[in-house]
Amino acid sequence: MQEPLLGAEGPDYDTFPEKPPPSPGDRARVGALQNKRVFLATFAAVLGNFSFGYALVYTSPVIPALEHSLDPDLHLTKSQASWFGSVFTLGAAAGGLSAMILNDLLGRKLSIMFSAVPSAAGYALMAGAHGLWMLLLGRTLTGFAGGLTAACIPVYVSEIAPPGVRGALGATPQLMAVFGSLSLYALGLLLPWRWLAVAGEAPVLVMILLLSFMPNSPRFLLSRGRDEEALRALAWLRGTDADVQWEFEQIQDNVRRQSSRVSWAEVRAPHVCRPIAVALLMRLLQQLTGITPILVYLQSIFDSTAVLLPPKDDAAIVGAVRLLSVLIAALTMDLAGRKVLLFVSAAIMFAANLTLGLYIHFGPRPLSPNSTAGLESESWGDLAQPLAAPAGYLTLVPLLATMFFIMGYAMGWGPITWLLMSEVLPLRARGVASGLCVLASWLTAFVLTKSFLPVVSAFGLQVPFFFFAAICLVSLVFTGCCVPETKGRSLEQIESFFRTGRRSFLR
Repeated sequence: MQEPLLGAEGPDYDTFPEKPPPSPGDRARVGALQNKRVFLATFAAVLGNFSFGYALVYTSPVIPALEHSLDPDLHLTKSQASWFGSVFTLGAAAGGLSAMILNDLLGRKLSIMFSAVPSAAGYALMAGAHGLWMLLLGRTLTGFAGGLTAACIPVYVSEIAPPGVRGALGATPQLMAVFGSLSLYALGLLLPWRWLAVAGEAPVLVMILLLSFMPNSPRFLLSRGRDEEALRALAWLRGTDADVQWEFEQIQDNVRRQSSRVSWAEVRAPHVCRPIAVALLMRLLQQLTGITPILVYLQSIFDSTAVLLPPKDDAAIVGAVRLLSVLIAALTMDLAGRKVLLFVSAAIMFAANLTLGLYIHFGPRPLSPNSTAGLESESWGDLAQPLAAPAGYLTLVPLLATMFFIMGYAMGWGPITWLLMSEVLPLRARGVASGLCVLASWLTAFVLTKSFLPVVSAFGLQVPFFFFAAICLVSLVFTGCCVPETKGRSLEQIESFFRTGRRSFLR
């Protein structure tokens, strides 16, 4: 029987044997203050994810509104709506590419703060838009900011958090992104589309203000030779009464052993390429489950199926379920472990996507062809068949299936892929590799989001959901074969594990 990840005693796993760790009693005495300050720094950082989640689903209520706009300069055709929905992901890919440089050049905190510039400019352009180019540029800039924060925030949070709460805090970027999306859905019921963009400026300003008072990552400071500043940052995060010397020496030793930046030749070494491959494949599979096109076109999808409730209400309900599910994941991640939640998440998403595909293929159709914001409902199925009126409670199936899909995603493959990316990547390659993961992730999201409408037009809405269901099955296999369990382990222990070359993580 193979041993669990980092679970065995022995020199391979004893990263720093020369000094014992503090006793549980000592850690408990300083834990409260330690966590309070870490929570504050984490909250300041993840406000960037709030803005990211808000901007990602901005098109959900706005596309239908602009499709019926009386202003010819703002009226969206089907092709324009497709670009408006997908160009965000191109910006996010560019942001991920920039993070490969900024994460190590400016540091995690300053990179997050820098994202406020394109974010604020993008919202301002959309709020004052008088032509399509302003809408597209605004979406691209907010996407750039989102891609940058998506690469920087998980790394910052994982590097400041102690192992005991790193799982819960690792879920907060996804939690705040979900909360941002839910806020957009809720405000979309009340505000016109221009004021939705104005409201998006608020969290950006609050993030800049709070982060100005937060320390940078101690690991980043040590990697730049700023040892005294790193010690002060760690002492502030852990509390003035905490004995941080043991933890500081752990981090310092690990940074010294990796003082130079990883070379392309070294990337081929198993202890470097294996964690990068795991993180990269997780990001690709996360996007291939269909989360981005579903969120971007959520209201339009409901418009194009026979549903019992108004599509706007359905979208808001799904956003609330997503928020609740991420909360569950945050509370259970350090108890149940990462792999269990990934298994449960993929199984739920598979069932939900399959159910939604079967409902669209065999179920009732809308009473009249609703606006679909580029989904081209006239091509779905055989229009010679009569349009069916919503058939009672059966028409709750799209809402329930989408709720379960979002719930499954938010419980596992949403937050855990970001957390594991920041946990398993080696320190020397963490900044560049995290940017590479985000770049690949959002390029995949762009391809999916841009091709979603043509695929629906050519083959029907059910085909993408059958494809997403198949990817969820692949995700189950990948989780069982390749994903390590990192619950309760320090970043130094996880990195030491990959250096051993042992294969217990396959269990």
